[in-house]
Order: sequence, then structure tokens, then C-alpha cells
Amino acid sequence: MGLSLFVLAIFVIGKQKNLFNPVFKLTTTFYNVGGLQVGNNIRFSGINVGTVDNIKIINDSTVQVNLLIKKEVQKFIKTDCEAAIGSEGIIGDRVLVITQGTSNAPEVKDGQQLTSTEPVETDAIMASMKTTADNAAIVSEQLAEILIKVNSGKGTLGKLIQDSTIAANINQTIVNLKQSSKGLDENMEAAKHNFLLKGYFKKKAKAADKTKKAADEKKADEKKK
Repeated sequence: MGLSLFVLAIFVIGKQKNLFNPVFKLTTTFYNVGGLQVGNNIRFSGINVGTVDNIKIINDSTVQVNLLIKKEVQKFIKTDCEAAIGSEGIIGDRVLVITQGTSNAPEVKDGQQLTSTEPVETDAIMASMKTTADNAAIVSEQLAEILIKVNSGKGTLGKLIQDSTIAANINQTIVNLKQSSKGLDENMEAAKHNFLLKGYFKKKAKAADKTKKAADEKKADEKKK
């Protein structure tokens, strides 16, 4: 039983570490690995293609990450691919993601280093969400105060809604404007038939026809071209 468990453990660990599959190595560096650990999965095109083999600090601003990747996917990983750190779900384990490169770029070689994109820290995301929530609460409170004042008839908008006298005056003003507009149209029509002003309106109509004719001729010439 002990030997069987030992063999099973070796098999599971070996499968996780890709010990039984041909692999090649790549490296990349980050300023902060954001919780990435040795043994975490490496994904390419959404598929697990390897595992994180080693993580070590090079200096105070650089952390090197060594990758073990299946040999069969080497031809798909290009030199302009980038390494980024993501997570399995919102609160899942960290994963290292290799983005797709361009099709005409050469494929990576064993031991080559990939460029990287720094991960977004969870603390920064939570701080941003808190700021957004606080702002939404302030806006909601201000809207509530405005609606209370409107419903109680305070302010210009509140008076317009609550005061029937103001509403009646506005309606009467609109009626007066419509009547004035109608009277103006009638006066203009009468002016057109006035003996003294007939020449002015005819000249204006001719100028409008001339402008329209020139525009039509221009459109016709453009269509011919």
C-alpha cells in the first residue's frame, strides 16, 4: 500500500510538473508577481500548457519566473508574445498567461525570455471599487435631497411642478406665442401681395431659384464625372 501510494504521488506530481512530457523552458521577469507561486498553471489560448517552475528575486525591482512548457506548443508561441499574471476566477489561484503573438514572428527558442505586463493588484481594484461606491452614495444622497425639495415645492423646479398658477401662465404664454406667429405669417402673406413690395419679393424669389438651379447643375456635373 505504501509503495502504491508513493507511485501514485510520483505520477500526480510528475504529471503536474510535466515530467513525463517533452518540455522546454522560458523565462520572464516582473516587478511584482502578485501572489504567483511555483506549480501554478501556464495558459496559452485558454489552455493549460505548462507550469511555473521557479520564482526568484533578482534585485529589489525584478523577480524572475522560470516556465516549463510542453514542447508540442512551442511552434505556436512567438517571440513577440507577452507574459501576464491572471487568476482562475475572481478569488481563484494565480495563473501565468501567455498572450498570442503575430503569425509572421519567429517562434521562441528554449531558454528565451518573454516580455511581461505587470499585474493589477487586488488591493488597488478594491480601493477603486470603494471610491466608486462612495461616490455613488454621495450622488444618491444629493438626488434624494433634490427630489425632497421638488416634492415640497422648493426651488424653481419645485415651484413649476407644484404651483398651478405658474403652470397656467406658461400655458397662456405658449398660446400667445402661437397666435403671434400666426398673425406674423398672415402679415407676411399680405405683404407679398402689396403693390409696393411685390417687386422685392419677386426679386428674392428669382435669386432663390437661381441659387437652386446652380446647385442642381453642380450636382449634375459631379454625377457625370
